[in-house]
Amino acid sequence: MNKSKRILVVNGNPKANSFCAALAHEYATAASAAGHTVELVQLSALCFSVDLPDGHGQEPALEADLQALQQQLRRAEHLVWVYPVWWGSVPARLKGLLDRLLQPGFAFRYSKGQSLPERLLKGRSARLLVSMDTPGWYFRWWQGAPAHRMMKLAVLEFCGIAPVRISEFAPLIKSSLAQRQRWLTQAADLGRRGA
Repeated sequence: MNKSKRILVVNGNPKANSFCAALAHEYATAASAAGHTVELVQLSALCFSVDLPDGHGQEPALEADLQALQQQLRRAEHLVWVYPVWWGSVPARLKGLLDRLLQPGFAFRYSKGQSLPERLLKGRSARLLVSMDTPGWYFRWWQGAPAHRMMKLAVLEFCGIAPVRISEFAPLIKSSLAQRQRWLTQAADLGRRGA
């Protein structure tokens, strides 16, 4: 086995019971059984406002759940974001979480005279476990994979998190029970490896 890691798994599906919840559970359970230290967070259980009404620079105070999640993120060496693609992007509640959680001074910092920020979350890697009803080839080649580009490039790598690897589970809507079980097995294998 690879060296054990501190892993934070965030199920970013706002629905408490979903295939994403099953993927997150399988990953976390297998990772823990393999000796990794795992914290599993369910977006549906967090209490916070998704709004950033005045933009960055005028952020409202973080709610207790977001303060705790920032501490979990600080401890983690590897982040696992599990979410569905809705309308080519992440669910609105997950986007709100990112807006509120990844604040200036915590995730990035601009310095006077610099065009690009200092990336404050360096030293962490990430895995995206992404479900979607759209076939993967169509999402990538026809739609340009907007959710992947946003999460990988514009959010995680912007904050210094790299490498960011992506696993797709699609198309979900017409998948069989056997196919879903294969996908859950794949998530568990990634968890065991801390990948």
